[in-house]
Amino acid sequence: MNQHTHLGVYGLIRWGDKILLIHKARGAYKGHWDLPGGRLEFGEQPETALHREIEEETGLTDVQVTIRTAESTVVHWVYQGMPEELYHIGILYDVQLKSDKQASEIRKEPDGEDSLGAAWFAMEQVQQLSLTPFASHMIFERS
Repeated sequence: MNQHTHLGVYGLIRWGDKILLIHKARGAYKGHWDLPGGRLEFGEQPETALHREIEEETGLTDVQVTIRTAESTVVHWVYQGMPEELYHIGILYDVQLKSDKQASEIRKEPDGEDSLGAAWFAMEQVQQLSLTPFASHMIFERS
C-alpha cells in the first residue's frame, strides 16, 4: 500500500452566522466540503500559502488570519485502483473578513484545480454536509 504525507494550511472563514466551504473536486476528499486552503509551495511561509489558497479558491483577498491549532489524520482511499494511506497534517487558522462587501462576491465556480466552487452555509446546513476531518474539527470543536 502506498503511503503519502501531505502538509497543508486551512482556514475557517465566518461571515455572520455563515461558514464558507469549498466543494472538493479531487483527491482523498473528493465530493466533501472543506475549509479553503491547501498545500504549501516549496519555501512558502504557511500564512502566505493560506492567503494564496484562499484567493485561488474563493476570490477573497482582504482577510486576516490567526493560527488556532495543528491537527493530523490518516485517510484511506483508492487512487487509480490502488489503496493508499494519506497522512494529512493541517495548520488550521481562524480567518476574519476585513470587508463585508467582498463576502457576497466569492468565487462560486470551479477553480480548475481542487475546488468545484465555494459557498456560504448556515450552521443548520453545515450539519447536513459531508465534511472533511479538518472542517469538522474547526467548526464543531471550538477551542
